[in-house]
Amino acid sequence: MSNLSQDYDMKCFNEPFRGVKLIITPTQKDLGGFSVRRALPVVEQRRVGPWIFFDHAGPAVFPPGEGIDVRPHPHINLATVSYLFDGAIMHRDSLGNELAIVPGDINLMVAGKGIVHYERTPDNVRAVGHTLHLLQLCLALPEPDEETAPAFYHYDACELPTTELNGIAIRVMMGQAFGLKSPVKTFAQTLYIEADIGAGKSLEIPGEEERAIYVAGGEVEINGREVEAFSMAVLETDCVITVKESKDSRIALIGGETLTERHLFWNFVSSCKERLDQSKQNWKNGRFSKVTGDEEEFIPLPD
Repeated sequence: MSNLSQDYDMKCFNEPFRGVKLIITPTQKDLGGFSVRRALPVVEQRRVGPWIFFDHAGPAVFPPGEGIDVRPHPHINLATVSYLFDGAIMHRDSLGNELAIVPGDINLMVAGKGIVHYERTPDNVRAVGHTLHLLQLCLALPEPDEETAPAFYHYDACELPTTELNGIAIRVMMGQAFGLKSPVKTFAQTLYIEADIGAGKSLEIPGEEERAIYVAGGEVEINGREVEAFSMAVLETDCVITVKESKDSRIALIGGETLTERHLFWNFVSSCKERLDQSKQNWKNGRFSKVTGDEEEFIPLPD
């Protein structure tokens, strides 16, 4: 999912209302059998805290024998966070990691100075009809950590802290909120929360230096203003935000500290523009490490 081009069509509504700076409604892009919406980055909002990419894939229904095949591709100076609602994805990387992620788990892949990976539907899942639905986000690493050694971390669903507030199911994926702390590794002040909110319920959103709400399903009211499904509301930092569900809904709350400016090209993110140019040449010339067992296939560098 991280291979999407950055020239993404989307609607941005700059008419602010109390507590909200911007509403982003990404359009769908068909990647052959499933669609992806990219909410970040946009011209008006390059990132939210350390979060620099935000992709919502599916839900997509695949018949027996079909699935996704995202060929080997590189990343630098960022970390990817994958979380599934439905389905399964096999992750395999140039460090030798091979693991299927299933709903409720988190995969954290730290690219650091460079990593290559692929994402494919596992054979046992591909053999039967199935649904795929997930969020995949990317974090920019703080400058001192950009060239850290690449690493891969997996967290089972049972490791992620959950609570219920006023009948609202909350899971703290990364960071701290609602008296809970996630075990998922972070490099800067980071927040990532998922909440399933029933119709008529309301939730006060915790404060962060920067924060945004993505409506993954249903629709919500933010301080009395409706925000439709598949939209991201970038929030003000200096006021209390209350989210009320007008129907059963699922939201993702992201946020954290502001990082320095980043340069972007394809899957490459860095505080140093020259580092992007170097990575382009390294990928063109085959100087990245390869995924063992999948050395021949790869996604070419975009023009």
